[in-house]
Formats: sequence, structure tokens, C-alpha cells
Amino acid sequence: MFKYSLDNKRYHTLDYYYKNKYGKKTFKVSLNGNFTCPNRINGNTGCIFCSSLGSGEFAGNKEKDLITQFNEVKEIMEKKWPNSYYIGYFQANTNTFAPVSQLKEKYETILNIPNVVGLNIATRSDAITDECYDYLEELNKRTDLTIELGLQTINEQTLKLINRGHDLKNFETAVENLQKRNIRVIVHIINGLPYETKEDMLNTVRYLNNLKIDGLKIHMLQILKNTPLADYYQHNKFKLLSKEEYIDIVISQLELLNPQIVINRLTSGPKKEDLIAPDWLLTNKLSLLNEIDQEMVKRNTYQGQKIKK
Repeated sequence: MFKYSLDNKRYHTLDYYYKNKYGKKTFKVSLNGNFTCPNRINGNTGCIFCSSLGSGEFAGNKEKDLITQFNEVKEIMEKKWPNSYYIGYFQANTNTFAPVSQLKEKYETILNIPNVVGLNIATRSDAITDECYDYLEELNKRTDLTIELGLQTINEQTLKLINRGHDLKNFETAVENLQKRNIRVIVHIINGLPYETKEDMLNTVRYLNNLKIDGLKIHMLQILKNTPLADYYQHNKFKLLSKEEYIDIVISQLELLNPQIVINRLTSGPKKEDLIAPDWLLTNKLSLLNEIDQEMVKRNTYQGQKIKK
């Protein structure tokens, strides 16, 4: 059995990390704090792949207060796993893009809920002020804090094409600022971005491995309706990864990662009514994860297998 797994996975699972740390079932509860995004103000249209919900399709309903959002998820989870611990996950849009006074109000509201042991805060590297860093440092001393940073790729040409709004240096600076405050960092990347090769995607993972991040989320590019990417794809039919190619690349990426890096996600499923392509993303998420597992067994490989000793 792989060292950092409880269920014969060959990569460091989030379930293992939480159970090893807390001794019992722990869940992330996705929330919508009704934030916006610095890449969507002053006439900017945001990243070309991002929906109007700011990657928060499965977060809470922003029309409801945070306590209501939290309790709706908790009630479902408690039926299956009573007396669990919870991580408040501020998922939609950019969750540090507001005055610190507003951040405190939202974050502390969730931290005051019984059995909440931490926060995951999804944000951008260009949306954390010095005052915010100071608050996060203080927050990190009294709860299990993790900051999730979107990177998507280290290819500067691709970053411009997808209208990311910041460069790689900006991302590096944010990671350094968080790490020197001992704040855990999870990074989001996207496989299958326009015109990227397998080697481009592997280089992104090599870079992150050297950066000594704490966790990784891997997504397949989704072409969603009513996004700039949908229009771009209509006029520039760039090649999309097949399911088999995606599985191959994900496994190759895992082989390059330090086994201590926690794999928070290997795929994501869009809503059927929103998806234009690729169709295979509508495959049951568990089924796709099983295919990844089976292929890793077939190859007799595991996370970190190709790290040079």
C-alpha cells in the first residue's frame, strides 16, 4: 500500500491527510462569500475559461447567508458521517479581494461554528494585500488555514492567451509570502489548455514540485457556455485532450510529485447543461478516478516514482 493512502490509492489522498491529522472524517464545506475578482473589474472579462459564477458552480448560494449555506451541507454530511469535523471552503471567485474588515467578518463567522477546524481560502496571487497577509498570518496561528492559489500553467504565452491577468513572477512572490508565514499552499492547474503539449503540463508540475507546495488540484479544461473560451473555441478548434490522454498525463504528473504533496483533486465535473466540450467530462467522476487508479496499478507506478534520488 502507498504510504499516504488508506484505500490502496497510489497517491497522497486528502482523506488520508485529514484522517491522519484529525483522527476522524473531515469535510470541506464549499461556500460562496459573494466576492468578485480583480480580473473582472475596470472592463476586464476575466480568465477566458471562467464562468459567470467564478468557478463556484458547486459552492453555496450567494443569496443565502454563510451560516445557512454551511448548515445545508452539514446536514447532508451528518446523516452519513455524524460528529465529523469541517473545513470552511471559500470557493467562488477571489476570496481575499475585499477589505480585511470584510474578510474577518466572513471568515470568523465560519470559524465560530462548532467542529469547524479550519479554512480553505481560494484566491489569486495578485489579490492579497500586505494587510491581508498580516491577518492571514494571525489567523494561521489559531486555525488550520490553507490558501488555494490558481496558477493553471507556468507557460507565460498561455497565461496571456487565457487572460490570466498576472505573470509567473507574481505567483512566485505570493507563494513565498505565504510560505514564510508558515501558511499551507494548494495550487490549481489546468490540463489541456489551448496549444499546450504534454511536456508543457509536466513542466508545470516539475516547477511546483521544486516550489515545495503543500497540495495540488488538477483539472481538465472545460469549455463552458457563455464564456470567452466558448467563443474562442468556436473560431479556433484547438485540440482537446481525450480521456485516455488526460489519464496518461495525470499519472505522469503524479510520478513527478513529492509524495508528501497532498492531491486535493484529480478531476472536476461540470454541470451537463453548461458544458460544450469535451463530452467525456460528463463521465461519472468516481468512474474516472477508478480508471486512473487502474492504470497506475497496470503501470506499477505511484506518486513520486520518477523523482530523481
